[in-house]
Amino acid sequence: MARYTGPKTKIARKFREPIFGPDKSLDKKNYPPGQHGQSKKRSKQSEYAIQLQEKQKAKYTYGILERQFARIFDMATRSHGITGEVLLQLIESRLDNVVYRMGIAPTRRAARQLVSHAHINVNGKTVNIPSFILKPGDVVAVRERSRAMEMITSNVLAAVNKYPWMDFDKASMSGTYMNRPERSQIPENIREQLIVELYSK
Repeated sequence: MARYTGPKTKIARKFREPIFGPDKSLDKKNYPPGQHGQSKKRSKQSEYAIQLQEKQKAKYTYGILERQFARIFDMATRSHGITGEVLLQLIESRLDNVVYRMGIAPTRRAARQLVSHAHINVNGKTVNIPSFILKPGDVVAVRERSRAMEMITSNVLAAVNKYPWMDFDKASMSGTYMNRPERSQIPENIREQLIVELYSK
């Protein structure tokens, strides 16, 4: 499946945020890339441009392509609750994101690879679809024959259970997705209302 594999620092500089994690280059050049990056003219954006940029930031942050993102938004609009919050809750419920949040993988990209290579089980069954949406109560675990992998063991040992909507046990390398997170619990700096306004046009 197609995924963005280009330069991450360039994208982070575009949004002026370390959306892919700490980046020393971003600290040195905290302005958009290109020869006009420091120009004041670039700071003037239309309402549509601001909304589009927020959607792009969310897509790059979670590693989701346009068609998938639109599908999740459609699910959010048909669900009960505030559309923007439900949108983020559904994205946070994706298997690749939960594997990342539990600390099994250091990045979402690495988590997606673990899932795609069939290293992850959900409720005792192997699931190799990164976009699989988890339900409250689902148990996510490292497949038994994959638990000796050095990358997984080192990440699990360093993992810190800091998200209240999930529980992870290092000894069994498994965790439970207990409930969908409240908006205030999601640490990502995304203004979801702008995304809703964009799709509502």
